[in-house]
Amino acid sequence: MSTESKIYWGVGIMSVLLLVGTYFLPGKASREDDVPWHIEHPTPTTVRVFGLTLGEASTGEAEKRFKEEGIPSLFKSNGQLVAEVFFEQVELAGLRSKVVVTIAVPEAELKEMYERGLRMAAIGSGKKITMTPDDIARLRTLPISSLTYMPGVRVEEAMFLKRFGQPAMRIKEKKSGAVHWLYPQNGLDITLGEGEKPLLQFVPPKDFDRLLTPLKEGGETLA
Repeated sequence: MSTESKIYWGVGIMSVLLLVGTYFLPGKASREDDVPWHIEHPTPTTVRVFGLTLGEASTGEAEKRFKEEGIPSLFKSNGQLVAEVFFEQVELAGLRSKVVVTIAVPEAELKEMYERGLRMAAIGSGKKITMTPDDIARLRTLPISSLTYMPGVRVEEAMFLKRFGQPAMRIKEKKSGAVHWLYPQNGLDITLGEGEKPLLQFVPPKDFDRLLTPLKEGGETLA
């Protein structure tokens, strides 16, 4: 690598580090709710993050908030159907990230969407179904049941401690080794893997047990 290339590479690394520091350490965002630690509770059992109240805000509202048209998909895995919308290039507080929202679709309606599917493709251990235009339009009107935020960079644990405090519980997955930091009061699960970018999943606090139960079954609680 030439000296000039090394200089540019070094500048690039420093730029990313400065951006992460600005985002996760004290400072001002372009919008107060552009950051994942700005968590509100409209009621004791609900949570609002990025300006979206889970269980109430629709996919259409999320598209307006993130200024991006989401990519809807229907998945079938282990006999379970899940409808999601993926946002690939969300820019919040100057940091480009990805967001996935899970949609609260009545079970009977999910099955009908599955049966009307236009195409089916194998993905991992499950299937991905391409929905009809009418079903996609319907999906945009339904409420978001959970939101997963994936920052575009790796983040040190110390930064999460600074912003969210000590988790109520830590659970380590036996299979993958990933560690989950759990904040039931905020409906938040931060997943940290060795050398991997973190995942921050938000659910309404009243639904936290549905997230916690499978973690306990497939992991071990850490001190």
